[in-house]
Amino acid sequence: MTRLTAEFWVQAYLARLRLMEIPAFVTSHGDDTAGAVLVKLNTLNGQARAFHRTYDLMSGARKWDELSAGPEAEVDTSILRQRSFDPDLWVIEVEDRAGRHLLDEPGLE
Repeated sequence: MTRLTAEFWVQAYLARLRLMEIPAFVTSHGDDTAGAVLVKLNTLNGQARAFHRTYDLMSGARKWDELSAGPEAEVDTSILRQRSFDPDLWVIEVEDRAGRHLLDEPGLE
């Protein structure tokens, strides 16, 4: 199975968010080819959640798991920690009061 480049996936995700009129921004540009992607959901009420993609070795499935949640400053600290481990990390910030991130939709795993 062919894997998409990180940059292609990010651009497709941003396009899908735009279609739903959900604002999103790349706050950290990672490696274009193989960088991991982290999504921060900012609900604009002082709270946030961060998601990262995980891989199940038993089934081979990929899914989005919550990395951290809580006050936005704490989530930002968690993201900074991840970026210190992985300089190729992409970070996308999604802003939506309703908490929509679309990561649970088909095609985004």
